Amino acid sequence: MNMKKYHLYKEMLLMRKAELEKILNSLSDEIKDINKCEINDEADFAAASMDSGRDYQIYINQKKELEEINDALKKIDEGTFGICEMCEDPIQEARLKIKPYAKYCIICREIIEKEGK
Repeated sequence: MNMKKYHLYKEMLLMRKAELEKILNSLSDEIKDINKCEINDEADFAAASMDSGRDYQIYINQKKELEEINDALKKIDEGTFGICEMCEDPIQEARLKIKPYAKYCIICREIIEKEGK
């Protein structure tokens, strides 16, 4: 992969990282606010619990994506970006355009999904 493409992917990853950090800060504040709410009846409690659970799951998913992005940025710095962690072949360009923090090529990803890892 040439330096121009590395730079392009790095920019994409940095932009998404900034978006995720904003989302995570906002969700963290929302979860704290829900936990501080005074709940007067069972219906309010049920609604708050549902909102809190949903927000927490979104938070966990976004946090995982942020960790994967940080790993990809580290790989760019190390010169190993775009290499499948399983077979060590280059990850397809089409896959990286959609998911620039992909760890596996399409074939290895399918194997991992079938094995339930």
